Amino acid sequence: HVEVQIMADHHGNSIHLGERECSIQRRHQKIIEESPSTAVDTKLRERLTEAALMLVARSKYTNAGTVEFILDEEGNFYFLEVNTRLQVEHPVTAMRVGFDIVWEQIRLAGGSRLELRQEEVSFLGHAIECRIYAEDPLNEFYPTSGVIRSLRSPSGLGIREERGVEEGSRISTYYDPMLSKLVTWGRSREEALLRMIWALENYEIYGVRTNISLCLWILHHPDFRAGKYNTN
Repeated sequence: HVEVQIMADHHGNSIHLGERECSIQRRHQKIIEESPSTAVDTKLRERLTEAALMLVARSKYTNAGTVEFILDEEGNFYFLEVNTRLQVEHPVTAMRVGFDIVWEQIRLAGGSRLELRQEEVSFLGHAIECRIYAEDPLNEFYPTSGVIRSLRSPSGLGIREERGVEEGSRISTYYDPMLSKLVTWGRSREEALLRMIWALENYEIYGVRTNISLCLWILHHPDFRAGKYNTN
């Protein structure tokens, strides 16, 4: 499951900001995303991004969006859907391109032209995101509720966190269980991966159970470490 982040203005200009790998899912909900995808080489990336931009142009789509594809073992890809909005995992892309996608979508909605041309977009390093959910992976992912008694999130070079809760927040069963998203960047995939493992090990949330242990288990799994994984 590979998706391409695109931006398009009202003046016929569009760019892509690379692809994200999001095959690690549970019940069609993404858990871990990374960019670039370990399944995509340079030639395939060119075909994927070209197809995404062609779709944008022909549909006259504007603003931020994501064109999603399913990729098979032979390198063939198939259109899945377009998410006509900013997605949860947009910081993965932002960390690599140094581009504020949130601000840019507001500019585009107001009628402004894109700030960058495609040749001006530069990609640096690797980024990984883990979604932190209030659910118990040891109890069939049962949603957990309660009050967050203590919260200490990791910080440091190459670490970004976006969350909607604080100490004292009451987590109910009436809303999506995602508490935060944790993103790490590194000059290489291995550096981003090690930085994420450190960040998760130092992420303390008390009062509700979370899926942090599941994220760590996945990150340590040999298939994930080798970049050889799929939607199964």
